[in-house]
Amino acid sequence: MEKDCGVWINILAHKLRKRMNAGMQSAGLTGVQSRVMHYILVHCADGPVFQRDIESAFELSRSTATGILQLMEKNGLIRRESVAHDARLKSLVPTEKAARLDAQVGAYLRRVDQRLTEGLTPEQIALFLQIAGRMSDNLDA
Repeated sequence: MEKDCGVWINILAHKLRKRMNAGMQSAGLTGVQSRVMHYILVHCADGPVFQRDIESAFELSRSTATGILQLMEKNGLIRRESVAHDARLKSLVPTEKAARLDAQVGAYLRRVDQRLTEGLTPEQIALFLQIAGRMSDNLDA
């Protein structure tokens, strides 16, 4: 049986999730927590990061993002701090523990991406990103 695009995407997603979880286990993180933590650390330099930013960047539902962030807070990776102009809003602030882990996480994310794209030309990678973006848009329609 020939594999269609959906099957290949599912296979890749499963393999990537499995590799990320295994690689981040020594740091006490899941693969998705490592990506979210890295995102917060990179973007907090530009201003406050909120849960809705995580939901948007990773295309997560509110409940999924809440679960990830609650576990990260419980594990001492982030704090939620009230914002002066709106006490209902809580910015996501990385802790010292997150900052210490970020070099390891960033290096691992780069290694996994290099492994994933090994043997591909820059043009092939650009084409893949364009096609994946279009497929994502198609599913949003």
